[in-house]
Amino acid sequence: MSVTTWHVSPQRAALPLGDPTTGEVRVPVALYDLDELQAEVPLVLSRSEAEELRDHLDNLLAGTLVPVPAGGIR
Repeated sequence: MSVTTWHVSPQRAALPLGDPTTGEVRVPVALYDLDELQAEVPLVLSRSEAEELRDHLDNLLAGTLVPVPAGGIR
């Protein structure tokens, strides 16, 4: 098993949840090795991390390529 074959997808029929007090966002995701389900877990983001991820996704969907730093989105 190589981690280079792993990918993540949103869980089907599961919606993200937000905590209005802390701003924490939980996105239910499924982890796969190729096409074999390995686990279903929540991706937990702070409010600022969720906003930054949303902004990057908006740019990608709009066709504006934004380089992602080597350490990921931060």
